[in-house]
Amino acid sequence: MGDRYGETDSRVLSRDCAVISVPWGKPDTLEEGSYALITQRLGGSITVMNGGNLYRIDERNADALGLEPQLPDIALPAAGGTVDAESIERMAWTHLGTCYDPELPIDIVNLGLVYACTAEPLADGTFRLAVKMTLTAPGCGMGTLIADEAQEKLKTIPGVSDAIVDLVWDPPWSREMMSEAARLEMGMF
Repeated sequence: MGDRYGETDSRVLSRDCAVISVPWGKPDTLEEGSYALITQRLGGSITVMNGGNLYRIDERNADALGLEPQLPDIALPAAGGTVDAESIERMAWTHLGTCYDPELPIDIVNLGLVYACTAEPLADGTFRLAVKMTLTAPGCGMGTLIADEAQEKLKTIPGVSDAIVDLVWDPPWSREMMSEAARLEMGMF
């Protein structure tokens, strides 16, 4: 199976599975024996439809769907390479590009949701990343989940000891903020 599904793939859960309801962002459980229609598998999560509702499953629970877990392949700095604010920021943008809206097959960078990402050197030689991002709609229940996912992924970057992801609403997001590739993917040309 590829990262994106041109066709839907129906599965039966082999065990109870923790999920997050989309777009409300509330934890739930799909029970063993439930049918799940996979609609998207990107960036370390799987979006499924069950009973007419969408749910997000963490890739670590892919086995419940009878799938092998696939973790995003992110290049790390070469051993002994120089780690400076610029290289940390480049890696941060790469990591942010592995965070996806569970309803759209487009990452948060190409959606234009990330407004800023800066690396601040700390006294101990590590870095703190500060990210300002928004959502496509202020009432999106997945907002804190997406921001938390971004923060977790940023903290895995070697040399990063802290990451702060702030949700901001100014300027408000608009479709014009999407990359050309994202607009093409969404058929907005």
